[in-house]
Amino acid sequence: MKLAFIVDPIDKLDPGHDTSVAIMEAAQILGHEVWITEAHQLTAIDGKAWANLLSVRLKPVELVEGRWQIIENWYQIDHGVFAPLEEMDAVFMRTDPPVTIPYLYATYILDLIDPTKTLVINSPRGLRTANEKMYALQFPSVIPHTLVSQDKSVIRKFVEEKQAVILKPLGGKAGEGILFLQVGDRNFNSLIEISTRWGQEPVMVQEFLPAAKEGDKRVIVLDGESIGAVNRIPTGNEFRGNMAVGGRVAPVEITDRDREICAVLAPQLKVDGLYFVGIDVIGGYLTEVNVTSPTGIREIDRLNNVSLGKEVIQWLQKFVSG
Repeated sequence: MKLAFIVDPIDKLDPGHDTSVAIMEAAQILGHEVWITEAHQLTAIDGKAWANLLSVRLKPVELVEGRWQIIENWYQIDHGVFAPLEEMDAVFMRTDPPVTIPYLYATYILDLIDPTKTLVINSPRGLRTANEKMYALQFPSVIPHTLVSQDKSVIRKFVEEKQAVILKPLGGKAGEGILFLQVGDRNFNSLIEISTRWGQEPVMVQEFLPAAKEGDKRVIVLDGESIGAVNRIPTGNEFRGNMAVGGRVAPVEITDRDREICAVLAPQLKVDGLYFVGIDVIGGYLTEVNVTSPTGIREIDRLNNVSLGKEVIQWLQKFVSG
């Protein structure tokens, strides 16, 4: 197969952490061509999506004494072409959030790829549909009590009812801008004003789950099925478990409840073309559905001695072959 990955600048990626690199390595090991491009290098010509594509060769990381050992000069660019993306068997859209206006424009170009020729992971339409905070609201049976509003009085009533809540900006990533808020907080007005940009933008307000101290589980979901999980545990005085803010990772089992959540989501994920996602689960409740560039594979592989990247590519081989 010929596979294209739309990623952030490759020299900025961390091969010991980045899921995109893990999948690219797996594709190469399994004998497939790996090409990379960036979102700003996409072009629409005569109703088709084109891109400046670079052929890349990777030096896979190695697990030594429980740590990924990164080889110096871990990637090599062979040559480049300007070509239609329909020449690829699959295109992975793996640009990190936030979802900006240029990001949305890139998805419109990806819409021009003929799905009978090339699979786009995840579907451009699905990426536009699934705000990583709001998407979970479609599944009320498996989420904690949640409110989305920019109205201070509505938010205040919810906080008074729940006593403690988490405030999340709808466009945030990696735990950025998430706040813990308790009833009676003297900074309530200011926090809501700042979070909602003085009432101009809604925020998500979720009931605080005490189980958060035990970890925020990331479950990797492939075509509606859970294939691996890692627990992200807050450290120090931090209430967030995100790896980007210092959360400690630990092995964790996929539970019956996790599978139940996946079963609830799976039909809609498939309708929306969201083949590769990461769901966040705290205390048995779904809190987010990550669709843009979900991470966690490297940590799961390291802790469990598996290769989820190979599972993804092997699934893709079967999907593409029909």
